Amino acid sequence: MNRWWSRLRTALRFSLVEQARNRLALLIVLLFVPLWTTLAFEVVARTPLRFYVRSVDRRLVMDANVLTQITGALQALTLVIAFMMFIATARSAVFDRRLVQAGYPRSCLAAAKCATLVLVAVVVAVYATAWTHLLWHPAQPMVFAAGMFTGALTYGAFGIVLAAVLRSELAGMFLAIMTSSIDLLLQNPMINPSADSPVVRYLPAHGAVQASVAAGGLHTVPWDSLLLGAGWALGMAALGMTTFAVRTRTQRLPAAQAPPDQHTSRGATASVQAP
Repeated sequence: MNRWWSRLRTALRFSLVEQARNRLALLIVLLFVPLWTTLAFEVVARTPLRFYVRSVDRRLVMDANVLTQITGALQALTLVIAFMMFIATARSAVFDRRLVQAGYPRSCLAAAKCATLVLVAVVVAVYATAWTHLLWHPAQPMVFAAGMFTGALTYGAFGIVLAAVLRSELAGMFLAIMTSSIDLLLQNPMINPSADSPVVRYLPAHGAVQASVAAGGLHTVPWDSLLLGAGWALGMAALGMTTFAVRTRTQRLPAAQAPPDQHTSRGATASVQAP
C-alpha cells in the first residue's frame, strides 16, 4: 500500500509539471479570465433581466452585465480547464502507455489526473471569484466559487475524454469551444429569451450557472444546483477515467501465440537442414 501511495505521488508530481509547462494555458488564465469578466461587466448594458433559479423556484432580477459576466466567467473557466486537461492528457498519452506496459498501475495515473484536475479547478475558480469580487460583491462568495468549480471540473473532465478519443489538438479545441459556447450562451437570458426552457436544464453547465447566479443575488443556498453540478462533474470524470483506462490498455500475446525465440528458431532450422 505504501508503494502505491509513493507511485501516486510520483505520478501527481509529473502531472503537475506537465500542467506547469503549458505556458499558453497559464497565460490565458492570468489574462483572459480577468479581461473577459471585466469587459462583460463594464461594456454590457445594465438592463434588468429576469433569471429563473430552478432549484429555489424563484425569478431573480439581475443586471444584464452581471449575468453576462457570470456566464462569461464560466465560459472562460470551462475553456481554459478543458484546454489544459486536453493538451496534458494528449501529449502524455505515449508516456502513460509505456508506463503501464512497464507495470506502472493505471489506477495511480488515473488518480493523479483526477487530483490534478481538482487542484487546477480549485485555483482557477478561486481566482475568478476573487476577480469578480473586485467588480461587485456576490451575496454568497463561497457558493459562487463552488458553482465556478463544478463548471470547471465538468469541462476539465470533458477535455480528458476528448484527448482519449481524438488525435488532433485542433479538433479537440474546436469541440471544447463549440460545446462550451452552446452550453453557456443558451443559458444567458440576454442572448436567449427562453433561457428558462426545461430543455436547458439538461446542459452540462446548468447546475454551475444556476448555483453561480443564485449565489450572486440570493442568500439561499441552491443545494439542488450544486448537487446537479457535482453530479455532472463526477459523471464526466468517471467517463474520462474510463476512456483513459481504455486508451492505456495493453494487449499481451498469450504464450501459445508468442513469437518463437530467435535462437530457438535458428536451432530448429539447422536441425531441419541437417542430413
